[in-house]
Amino acid sequence: MNDFDCNPGCRNGVPIKVNRVFDSCSDKDCFSNLQVNLNGGELPQNVKIVKSRCVTVRDVCLNVEPVPFNRGFFSVDITFTFDIEMLAYEKACSTPYILEGTAFVTKNCILFGSESAVRTFFSDGSPSTGSADSYCCTSVSLPTASVSVVEPIVLETRIEKSCKSYEAEGETQCCRQRNVYVTLGLFSVVELTRPVTVMVPTLDYTVPKRECCSDNDSPCDLFERLKFPTEEFSPVTLTDSDEHEGCSGSCGCKESES
Repeated sequence: MNDFDCNPGCRNGVPIKVNRVFDSCSDKDCFSNLQVNLNGGELPQNVKIVKSRCVTVRDVCLNVEPVPFNRGFFSVDITFTFDIEMLAYEKACSTPYILEGTAFVTKNCILFGSESAVRTFFSDGSPSTGSADSYCCTSVSLPTASVSVVEPIVLETRIEKSCKSYEAEGETQCCRQRNVYVTLGLFSVVELTRPVTVMVPTLDYTVPKRECCSDNDSPCDLFERLKFPTEEFSPVTLTDSDEHEGCSGSCGCKESES
């Protein structure tokens, strides 16, 4: 272990338990042609136009499995569940009403999660680390997978007819059915972690120096101390936005080199 260059107030290093990230990846996924399972059943026949109003990630299901013949690598299967709220129109410019539904999509990635055969148990009743189910039949302690996401972006919403197969008189029949399909853009970060013990340098114990106080001013006195929000009354132009991002005015359109 490397020696730490401590200040005069630095005390001996102490061990702490942390979840170390052994591998991670970031993805920019475009999930197209996701069928929306409407809460009310089939799409009403009078609906001609649908527009997505709000899409949220309700749940993420993770499954971690070791990759055969690749020690230390694990396959992470991720299933996203989206709650979708849409506006349904009988015709253009008519008053819409709300439809709600659910869509699902699965993706996979392979990450390095190291190897360990240790199971850790906690006195406070926290779940033990390692593979708990059928542990006697498995020789691999699985790492913990986590997924961080931002709310998805709706790229397309449309109504399309599809064939729903069913058996009738010993033959397979096709029933044309109207369904709603969406295309979503999603940014995500996947990580594999394991608990490890590391040494860190420490300083002396301390207590906050700022005193706790309550604000006894009147609401008007509190409002008087607020800065006038000039920027809220000054819409940002495209040029101002480019300069703020450290980009020239021609940032979006590069001239072709001769």
